[in-house]
Amino acid sequence: MTDMKFFDLFGKSKQAAPKPQFDPVQPDAPFCAIGDIHGRLDLLERLVAALPDDMQIISVGDMIDRGEHSADVLRYVHAHPRMSALMGNHEAMMLNFLADPAGQGRRWIRNGGLQTLASFGIAGVTESAGSDALLRTRDSLFEAMGQDLVSWVANLECVASSGNIIVVHAGADPHTPLAEHTPDTFIWGHPEFRKTPRSDGIWVVHGHTIVDDLKVKDGRISIDTGAYATGVLSAVVFKSDGAEFLTT
Repeated sequence: MTDMKFFDLFGKSKQAAPKPQFDPVQPDAPFCAIGDIHGRLDLLERLVAALPDDMQIISVGDMIDRGEHSADVLRYVHAHPRMSALMGNHEAMMLNFLADPAGQGRRWIRNGGLQTLASFGIAGVTESAGSDALLRTRDSLFEAMGQDLVSWVANLECVASSGNIIVVHAGADPHTPLAEHTPDTFIWGHPEFRKTPRSDGIWVVHGHTIVDDLKVKDGRISIDTGAYATGVLSAVVFKSDGAEFLTT
């Protein structure tokens, strides 16, 4: 059988682009990746309790905002001996607020920051607050979090890898080698990520974009099921013989 050909408007034939091939997932060691938590400590504790006691766990980021228990989620993940976390865009917005409350605070507040502030016992600020109020709120948040927790969040990595799997918060540029990515692409995503399969056969586990059903497609494993709104927190567990999904 000959290869399928396509014809452009000028009648010139061209070969169909080869479809990328993806090997089965092959982690270096078993681990679990958990989707966007967004302050749902209750769901996080339930999901972690369902995992084996020796399982390493990684959060894809967006631990905070929108849900009511962001402070408790940060403290839980920070203290858990088997958990690590990646930087999500909501952690990045909170750090921007801490660094520049007048310039960056309003964006964070209107995207769920109010719930995070409330979880740390801080109230009385809105998106329309003036610069002085935002500065006072920043100081209160820094005091409530403490230097140790702030430093932990500020030093979160933006990508993790194991075998032929990488874990990021939002996505990756399918046209660029992973080593050449900027942190912003992993944290905020790329417009081609959900449209174009990678050509290197790497499986990319990510959150950030809410999906109705957990998806495995074209090298992407999507695990954000909108926990703060749906009550469904999801994870993917990688073992030597494959992967399986868990949901609350």
